[in-house]
Amino acid sequence: MAADLDEKTERYERLLTEALEAATVAPPEGTPMAEGATDCTEMAESYLEDGRHFRATNDPVNALAAFAYGHAWLDAGARVGLLAVPTDGHLFTV
Repeated sequence: MAADLDEKTERYERLLTEALEAATVAPPEGTPMAEGATDCTEMAESYLEDGRHFRATNDPVNALAAFAYGHAWLDAGARVGLLAVPTDGHLFTV
C-alpha cells in the first residue's frame, strides 16, 4: 500500500507542476479578474511547496492532499475563466 501512495503522490506532484507551467492568466493585466487569477496560481504554488515539504518529511498523505488542493485551485480558476489552460491532454478537466 505504501508503494501505491508513494506512486500516486509522485504522480500528483508531477501533474501540479505541469499544470502550473501550462496555466496563464486570462483576463487583462491590472484588472480585478487578473488579480483573482494570480491568487489561484499563487495558492497552487504554495500547495506545491507544502506538498514538497511534506514529502521531504516523510508525510505522503499530507503531501498528496496538498498537491490535490493545489491542482484544484488551478482547475477552478480555469473553469471560471480566470486561467487559460490547454483543453487537450490530461492536465485539466475543462
